[in-house]
Amino acid sequence: MMKTHWPTRIAHLVATLTMVVFAGALGGCGWFGIEWGDRDETLKWDPDKLYSEARLELNNGSWKRSRELYQKLESRYPFGRHAQQALMEIAYTYYKEGETAQSTQAADRFIRQYPNHPNIDYMYYLKGLTSFNEELGFLGRFLGQDISERDAKAAREGFDAFKDLITRYPDSKYAPDARARMIYLANAQGQAEVNVARYYFTRKAYLAAIQRAQTVVRDFQQTPATEEALSIIARSYESLQMKDLQSDAERVLTLNYPESRYLRVRR
Repeated sequence: MMKTHWPTRIAHLVATLTMVVFAGALGGCGWFGIEWGDRDETLKWDPDKLYSEARLELNNGSWKRSRELYQKLESRYPFGRHAQQALMEIAYTYYKEGETAQSTQAADRFIRQYPNHPNIDYMYYLKGLTSFNEELGFLGRFLGQDISERDAKAAREGFDAFKDLITRYPDSKYAPDARARMIYLANAQGQAEVNVARYYFTRKAYLAAIQRAQTVVRDFQQTPATEEALSIIARSYESLQMKDLQSDAERVLTLNYPESRYLRVRR
């Protein structure tokens, strides 16, 4: 009986399959438009060239392309004179594209790495702007909708970032705008809370209405929403037949807003 040389045949089969797979891989590169000679055009660019091209793309509004070049610049020349500016611009391009988390992360990384940078106040300001824009989207979705809960995290984060800026750098050129935006954010958060309190009140969830209205009185007492919040507290206690607490709330409302339209309604 003739002996079959299985090991030899298997070796030949493996070699043949390897050649086929390798040839297919070579062909696949051509099919997908990838040639062996393709190279990253920026590999031979020096830091000045990378920086100038990234800046050009930034000025043209090509946020993604600009960011890619800045990222290459930062990774290849982390201790070069352009590295710090590159990280600032990376955070800015994310902000321009509405990528809130990435922009904030880049800004935080800059603050950690370069705490004494002369323009660090701008990074605190950029963090606030990033959350501020997200808050505008939050308010646009909130107003006019009959819902009980919304995540106001963006508003709080924006407020805190602006507060950090004016606390650490009160003379910063960005401080006046940051203060104005803080007032807006405080008013917006107060109004959002009173909207929720009103929602609960109309559905006779009086304890929940009181809780949310008290948040306004406690945390946003300097905002216009406080007047309605006090009225909701008083009316909720009235509905619960808790006369003493109702009287207390009405007394505070009268003291702080003697001409309140809510008092006129009740009279």
